[in-house]
Amino acid sequence: MSVARQVRALGEEVTAAFQFLTRIPMPSSVYEADSLSRAVKFFPLVGLAVGAGAAGVHWLLVPHLNRSLTALAVLIYFVLITGGLHEDGLADTADGFGGGWNRDQILNILKDSRIGSYGAVALVLSLLGRYAMLAAMPLEHFAAYVISAQVLSRWSSLPLSYVLSPARAQEGQGARIAKLTSLRSLVFGSLFTLVVVGVLLRWSGVGPLVAAMLVTGLSGWFYYRRLGGVTGDCFGATNQLTEIAVYVCGVWMA
Repeated sequence: MSVARQVRALGEEVTAAFQFLTRIPMPSSVYEADSLSRAVKFFPLVGLAVGAGAAGVHWLLVPHLNRSLTALAVLIYFVLITGGLHEDGLADTADGFGGGWNRDQILNILKDSRIGSYGAVALVLSLLGRYAMLAAMPLEHFAAYVISAQVLSRWSSLPLSYVLSPARAQEGQGARIAKLTSLRSLVFGSLFTLVVVGVLLRWSGVGPLVAAMLVTGLSGWFYYRRLGGVTGDCFGATNQLTEIAVYVCGVWMA
């Protein structure tokens, strides 16, 4: 493959990653069945961009608003730029595992677009928890921890999709990347994540890195035990839990 074609292919993969994870307008690209599985290595890059935007919103507003209102603005920014993609995954996953007694029941509930009581509680707790921690984050460490949280939360999809098979074969967004992520993509995305977190947090990044790995590993084990695989909603739920875990580190350790 020529250098020009390689560069074009990388550009299409970056575009696919941003199109899938955000509502940022991107150039149209030709759809291919494996486009998302090839683009997954750039998920942490999307997190870097989203986190940098949040840091910019905070930097612009914090001189003029109190910390609570600034945190609320950042949270609204996250929901708008992602279209609530990960919040939806968390709510559906909470409904599925909270209301389903066996694998088939859980998968049937996960397919239901309506939010039940478990999902509503999980969504409210996620929003309130992130709001409280963003408001409590030390100003001098805000940007570093918020950007790291966005990068690490997107990174969580790489090991999950490398290890786990789709719980519903050939159905849903999860099947487009589950067990289809290559070792090269996993290594590339992980090294990128490690560099970004290391540059931003230095040795303080050990806590968030360990927390992200624990959340990803434990949630992956839980999905495998209950479903034998992973769904798109599960990816979103782990994303949310990882983001929260990094914020906890920021409030606790900073």
